[in-house]
Amino acid sequence: MTDSIDSPVAHAWTFFRQWLKNPIKMASITPSGQQLAGMMMEELPVGARRVIELGGGTGVFTAALLQHGVAPGDLMVVELNPDLHAHLQRRFPQAHVVCGDARTLGQMAADCGFAGGGPADAIISGLGMLSMPKALQRDIMAAALACLRPGGRFVQFTYGPAVPIAREVVDELKLDARKGQTAWRNFPPATVYVFTRRGE
Repeated sequence: MTDSIDSPVAHAWTFFRQWLKNPIKMASITPSGQQLAGMMMEELPVGARRVIELGGGTGVFTAALLQHGVAPGDLMVVELNPDLHAHLQRRFPQAHVVCGDARTLGQMAADCGFAGGGPADAIISGLGMLSMPKALQRDIMAAALACLRPGGRFVQFTYGPAVPIAREVVDELKLDARKGQTAWRNFPPATVYVFTRRGE
């Protein structure tokens, strides 16, 4: 039997309550769907073992990563919202679930013991990058890249029609951006983008 904390209704209700508290900071009124989660998983590097997730929300991508074969001990999930963080901790007790700002990713990875296993193969992001100021985008991306192995990927989805990271930030950090698939069944529809360091 599926535990109540794992039910889609429970996820949606938990997410909606947080949206009501702060609609400006929440990228969407509903959690991401399974179609989008599958498309995000398809963009992981072949053989990806260690993964960091930014903006864990209710755990849709977290569950997909574990089903994809990422071991709980090799998964770090970052969530800034204290209530959603507590929800994730209850749901995924064996993963490295931390509450904090993605700009301090390196320090959080060290503090929770994740960094001791080496850099991440990929970073999956559910953050609302499109609505962030360029300086915040740059700080988050720089912190993420510092935790990512050479050849690693930063996988981000967006509800907008274009690349969710400002061109100035992409150029400053010397990144390549590639458009992936669009999850039309997601509400709202979302497009996946993959960022890599140039030349890798």
